[in-house]
Amino acid sequence: MSKKHEKCYEYRVTLPLTVEEYQVAQLYSVAEASKNNTGGGEGIEVLRNEPFDNHPLLNGQYSQGQYTYKIYHLASKVPKFIRLLAPKGSLEVHEEAWNAYPYCRTVITNPGYMKENFKIVIETMHCDDVGDQHNVHQLPEDRLKQREVVHIDIAHDPVQPSDYKADEDPTKFKSEKTGRGPLVTKTWKNEVTPVMTCYKLVTAEFKWFGLQGRVESFIQKSERRLFTNFHRQVFCWMDRWHGLTMDDIRAIEDETKKELDQQRNVGEVRGMKAETD
Repeated sequence: MSKKHEKCYEYRVTLPLTVEEYQVAQLYSVAEASKNNTGGGEGIEVLRNEPFDNHPLLNGQYSQGQYTYKIYHLASKVPKFIRLLAPKGSLEVHEEAWNAYPYCRTVITNPGYMKENFKIVIETMHCDDVGDQHNVHQLPEDRLKQREVVHIDIAHDPVQPSDYKADEDPTKFKSEKTGRGPLVTKTWKNEVTPVMTCYKLVTAEFKWFGLQGRVESFIQKSERRLFTNFHRQVFCWMDRWHGLTMDDIRAIEDETKKELDQQRNVGEVRGMKAETD
């Protein structure tokens, strides 16, 4: 009998970029979004950001890249029903990522409180297509049966009013550097060049009697919201990252780490809050 928590979702986010451009765009946007979500005792702490080798990923096809270890200090970003249950100091989430681009594996845990009862694994493959590959993650047949595919349209999927920003709206943005955008039609994916898709396979495990289903559905809803908002930013920030090199990105990441360390303990809580529930 299949266990409930083995269900996984594959979010497919298509963008009018090349796979090479996305590598820079994503890292730039992660650095910016980290700053936008840090302050008032909350936010993101970068502990390690270094090359890795001999860590086999995706059936051994990738084994080297960049490793990062971050701690997210999260209190206002989890739903109220978890805040009520969780003791003070437990709302810290640890994220380890092995970025062997175009493949990346991210593991999110809560070692201080939930230990082995909580784990989110996000496996991402970046491909130059419109999101039509059947099994890019090479899943065995039993996992394929439990996978649900969700296509995310960065231009036309609804976003929450609190998340909406006119300057991060792909139906309005036109890049001065590349001429790309705005993404006005519902069929834009089939009309743009270049085009690529992030295939994000999310598996969430939350073993806590009575809350498992509710929390797992909250996690998947949150991931979808995060992927939608983040990739709207990636596209609409194009003129800020386009033309940067990987050396530029590493310098930005170093600078961002310093800023985050200063910013985390001052000012107000910033960024995306959990939905009221």
